[in-house]
Amino acid sequence: MGLALLIKTFLVQAFSIPSESMQNALQKGDRVLVDKLTPWFGGEPERGEVIVFHDPDGWLANEPVTEPNSVQRFLSFIGLMPSSEEKDLIKRVIGVPGDTVECNGTGPLKVNGKALDEPYVFPGNTPCSPDEGGGTFKVKVPDGKFWVMGDHRQSSLDSRYHQNDKNAGMVPSDEVVGRAIVVAWPPTRWSTLPVPETFDQPGLNAALGATPGVLGLAGAVPLVLWRRRVTARRTDG
Repeated sequence: MGLALLIKTFLVQAFSIPSESMQNALQKGDRVLVDKLTPWFGGEPERGEVIVFHDPDGWLANEPVTEPNSVQRFLSFIGLMPSSEEKDLIKRVIGVPGDTVECNGTGPLKVNGKALDEPYVFPGNTPCSPDEGGGTFKVKVPDGKFWVMGDHRQSSLDSRYHQNDKNAGMVPSDEVVGRAIVVAWPPTRWSTLPVPETFDQPGLNAALGATPGVLGLAGAVPLVLWRRRVTARRTDG
């Protein structure tokens, strides 16, 4: 029991996908494993990573809360299910501190002037939407915050639609739980969640300074090796 609590607190925790906002990479009901260790070594989310984060400012205010049964309470206690008291979300990081993220009409989505090739976007969706709620935008990501979006673009109330909150739609770094690294359940859905190749394109970092070297401290820790890229097969979409 003590080991399970240690793992839950510092290493890895299961998280159940609550909606269709990350299809097709993640389906509602999937369970992913979240790396909680890397932030302890000064690591920050990178573009393209799928992260779990606490509700920044009422994003889930209107979502119903289901009372867990005794089994679910036990599983959340040992880290195999998220706590029903925690209001967490899961999205893909698009912009990191210093980035300019923009999208006009139906796209493409651009980071620092570079258009992203986004095969992970839900089939039939466009990178952004010409709506007044936030589908068309241009933002500069401040220090300590991140711009996140769901892969199911026309079914995701992400950073675009919370630009009037106290964080201007950004996710503060201290609200990030960790990076989702593996789809662990159901077994037929097992897969890793690597960073899409489009985020490695030349010139994407042109607007940024040198990257922090703090992550080097984590090099000896096996879980941190998952942080940038996993070479196993990708999920569909």
